[in-house]
Amino acid sequence: MDHNGGLFSSFNFAHMELEYYACCLPPVFYKNTAHLHLDLCSYRNFCMMEAVKPSAVTPSKSKWIRSLSKVLHLHTATAGIVPDDGVQKVKSKDTEEWNDSKTAKRLSKKFDSLHDEELERKVALEALIAKIFATVSAIKAGYAQLQHAQSPYDAEGIQAADQLIVTDLKKLSELKQCFLKKQYDPSPEHTMILADIQEQKSLSKTFEIMGKKLESRLKLKESEIIFLREKLDESNKHNRLLEKRLNQSGQLFVLDNLQLSSLTPSNFSTVLGQTVKSIRSFVRLMLDEMKSADWDINAAASSIEQGVVYWKADDKCFAFESFICREMFKAFHHPYFSLYGNSVSEGKRRPQVFFDRFMEMKSVKVREYLAVKPKSTFAKFCRTKYLQVVHPRMESSFFGNLSNRDMVNSYQFPDTMFFALFTEMAKRVWLLHCLAFAFEPEASIFQISKGCRFSEVYMESVAEEAFLSSESEPRVAFMVVPGFRIHKTVIQAQVYLSQLKTR
Repeated sequence: MDHNGGLFSSFNFAHMELEYYACCLPPVFYKNTAHLHLDLCSYRNFCMMEAVKPSAVTPSKSKWIRSLSKVLHLHTATAGIVPDDGVQKVKSKDTEEWNDSKTAKRLSKKFDSLHDEELERKVALEALIAKIFATVSAIKAGYAQLQHAQSPYDAEGIQAADQLIVTDLKKLSELKQCFLKKQYDPSPEHTMILADIQEQKSLSKTFEIMGKKLESRLKLKESEIIFLREKLDESNKHNRLLEKRLNQSGQLFVLDNLQLSSLTPSNFSTVLGQTVKSIRSFVRLMLDEMKSADWDINAAASSIEQGVVYWKADDKCFAFESFICREMFKAFHHPYFSLYGNSVSEGKRRPQVFFDRFMEMKSVKVREYLAVKPKSTFAKFCRTKYLQVVHPRMESSFFGNLSNRDMVNSYQFPDTMFFALFTEMAKRVWLLHCLAFAFEPEASIFQISKGCRFSEVYMESVAEEAFLSSESEPRVAFMVVPGFRIHKTVIQAQVYLSQLKTR
């Protein structure tokens, strides 16, 4: 019994020690420990069978037990596990499985907790971004309102829009601080819904302001269309009037069958009358342009003819007519207006040459003629007279630039009504000049000086009021149209009679 008791005591101690070491192994050895537990059970059964035999414990068995204990101690040391208090604990298979399940649940809960935190952070960031976009939309709406309040000017609207923009900018700065400090909204879902509503309201407000702005632009465009239509109608009426004036200046059809041998002073008088009509049409157009350019007509008339007392305010047009005639008829008594100086050959001075030029030019259209012959003598005449009559300051005030002057100076003639009427006038003066030199001897031109007494032989008054005055006899204030003498026939000069101002 002592022998068997000692054997069972050794077995129990070894078995408890093996189970302790097996339970102290790390989880990586759980499967091996279970196998080891089965081996221990087999070993225990073996020892019990040996204990039944009436034999003594041999030294070899005790040695085998000690060797097994050393192996278990070696596995424990390799795993780095040391018993806390030296008390060996025995764990069953059910206990190990329960610990495994508990650890897995704990890890699963921890993973779920981290996932939930990441999801909450993501949703909070989305809510913050939604608030940022809503605030930016509000700033855009405020800026649109500010622009709309500027035209037409609305001081209260501008102040209100400015206040809204400043408030939204402060809100945007607060959102930036919230992001930096990670101060997110506690209820992001609710915040996202509110931000979306605010953004839609801001967009709706922006579109509403844009609609109002487009409506105001539409009204402005409609008013511009009405104004332009009225201006177009006025221009059409003006063009028809100019065409009527051109037609009134007359075509020289009555002179179609004219021969040099049958040329008379009455033919010259007819051409002179049409020339004067053409000059007055151009003067009226020039006065209209001056009025449109806000010229001081009185000051302009006084600069042309000083010290004149006009019978009527409309009589100032005669001062401008006098200026145009003076410039257009300058050098009239020289062949070709002295364009070539004294280098004109005798062959070109013959009356037949001037008569042929007259017959060639009387029925042509000026614009077409200048386009075909831009360097002709008549084209040079138009260029010279335009640069003399139309001052650069006048042209700049009429058209805003000097492009017409530059074109004419380079023998490129502009396609404008102003220049068309000028060239028509120039054509009439040129025809009169050619017809004057077609006479043998040529017709001469004479002028009336200022202050002369009126003579019915040489003068014709353009103002009938001068003869209705009971005051002293009126004098010539200025000559309007020069006079001509053909052989013994005198064509009267047109003058303006008035009481001269005395200093």
